[in-house]
Amino acid sequence: VFCLLAGNPGLAGYYRTFIQALYCGLNQQYPVWVVSHAGHCKPPSGMEMIEDTDIKELEDVFGLNGQVEHKLNFLKKNVSKDIKLVLIAHSIGCYITLEMMKRASELQVLRSVLLFPTIERMAQSPQGKLMTPLLCKLRYALYMPVYLLSFLPDGVKASLVRFALRGMKSCDESSITTSINLFSVDCVANILYMASQEMMKVVERDSTTIKQNLKKLIFYYGTGDSWCPQHYYDEIKMDFPDGDIRLCEKGLRHAFVLDASKEMAAMITDWLQDDLTKL
Repeated sequence: VFCLLAGNPGLAGYYRTFIQALYCGLNQQYPVWVVSHAGHCKPPSGMEMIEDTDIKELEDVFGLNGQVEHKLNFLKKNVSKDIKLVLIAHSIGCYITLEMMKRASELQVLRSVLLFPTIERMAQSPQGKLMTPLLCKLRYALYMPVYLLSFLPDGVKASLVRFALRGMKSCDESSITTSINLFSVDCVANILYMASQEMMKVVERDSTTIKQNLKKLIFYYGTGDSWCPQHYYDEIKMDFPDGDIRLCEKGLRHAFVLDASKEMAAMITDWLQDDLTKL
């Protein structure tokens, strides 16, 4: 089973084109799943946003720790113990993946592909320096405008999203429809809350877990990524010279799902050819 762990905002819809391309690249032989983060997407009409009773006792369901447990719970419920897993993680999903591998060593993880991994010093990254004050002190100020915008018809919301992404040559249509979720105060509150925790908690790289699982990990860093700048790549490469740690040569952006899903899927299927024989 291929399971994708999203970045933040953690909405499965952003990865639709990517997982479809991956599924086709794998000759439609293996299921490819993506799990949204708890609380990041609006439930279908008529359903309330509820907290899973199994993880209710985790006080912080929508925080980073809660999101790790949410994914472990999902796998426990849906994947039998003897099934081999390929985890593909993006951005903060990479931190969550390393945490999962640390907490649940019984998972049959064959390979973890970590794309644009935000696994250390997030608040010190160029983007983190910009966003930390906003996320930790000013996020409540954003709720009111979001609440007011939530009353707009979906067509107008889609036009606003298109306007925001206008600088892109070709923007994935599913990103636009998915972004309509971002006009919900509940979703935005959970997304920003999790992001504020990322700034405070993703500080030191978990080199112990990386060392224990090095043979299972593939890292893919961006060249102009302001969430994990290139010197983070240089340092991890120095610390783990035997690791499979790659630097993007194609100039893909951190949020590759906006315009390069198919390209990324093709690269990953290429990297995993050897592993597929073991599935």
